[in-house]
Amino acid sequence: MPMLEIRRHSKRDGDQAVHLSQAGIELARWAGTLMGPFEVVASSVAPRTRETAIAMGFAVTVEIPTLQNVSEFMVESQQAAREVGEPFTRLARLVNRRGAVQDYSHALAAQWRHLMTPLNPGDAALVIGHGGHLECGLIALFPDADHDSWGAMFDYMEGARIHYDSSAGRFHDVEIVRM
Repeated sequence: MPMLEIRRHSKRDGDQAVHLSQAGIELARWAGTLMGPFEVVASSVAPRTRETAIAMGFAVTVEIPTLQNVSEFMVESQQAAREVGEPFTRLARLVNRRGAVQDYSHALAAQWRHLMTPLNPGDAALVIGHGGHLECGLIALFPDADHDSWGAMFDYMEGARIHYDSSAGRFHDVEIVRM
């Protein structure tokens, strides 16, 4: 079965920085030695995601377009900080509630399914994305998982590995990857 690896981009100097820092390049370079090869490497339109993939040693083959409701998603997702419980569980409440976070999360998960469709058994794809976004997509794919067990939100270069059943059109076997 094909496998999808999702990872948060590497380090930058502050939340407003557009590009990776030198420490971020070195972290991505190291992480890249531990993974691959990939038939598909996808990044968002943000330069730091493309730079992460390149520093890892992988050419970006697909640029994932920004979803239309990203602004509404960002505003609504801030509510997770005010919820009670473990980080993924707080976020799961928003993903499972009607609104922009739910719509965005399921649209992101659909983008990931689309990437997997042409892959053969044993193939792999890599998506470099953003903290808060990747977690929402993962929750949309696994709404009934034990989200408490997933721990903290993804730090730089963290993410998950999930397998895709092409015949059923669904993901299974999530493995959280920490650095």
